[in-house]
Amino acid sequence: MLFKNILVPIDQSSSSTRAFKVALDVAKKYESKITLLTCIEKDTWRHYYFDSRIYSNLLKNKTKVAKKSFEKLENQAKKAGVDIKLQILQSESVVKDITTFAKTKKIDLIVISSHGRTGLDKLMLGSVANGVVQRIRCPVLLLK
Repeated sequence: MLFKNILVPIDQSSSSTRAFKVALDVAKKYESKITLLTCIEKDTWRHYYFDSRIYSNLLKNKTKVAKKSFEKLENQAKKAGVDIKLQILQSESVVKDITTFAKTKKIDLIVISSHGRTGLDKLMLGSVANGVVQRIRCPVLLLK
């Protein structure tokens, strides 16, 4: 099976950076394109009395941080000769947005990292990687 379009969800963690490096190796082997995707979570708890300017500034800052981390990864991909796209989404449901993006962009492989949380942490925090694996039909390479 050939992987022409690889999706790597990035959350600026060291484990997602490691997933990118694995995706880069796969992309070199199959002459694939990589799409880096980060989801900036919207504030779902915002109330009507909340100052929207604060929320707007928070989104701008999160976007700036995401773009800065993308630059480093983009440089690595260019050195390796791999085409790369960058995508930032504002999201209320990260799992839903990753799976929807993968389906609409005809992604052949998702390379995603898991933080490896167990027990109460996993129950309380949920798992984006687990949610993606459960909802998507394309192959998923899950790294711990």
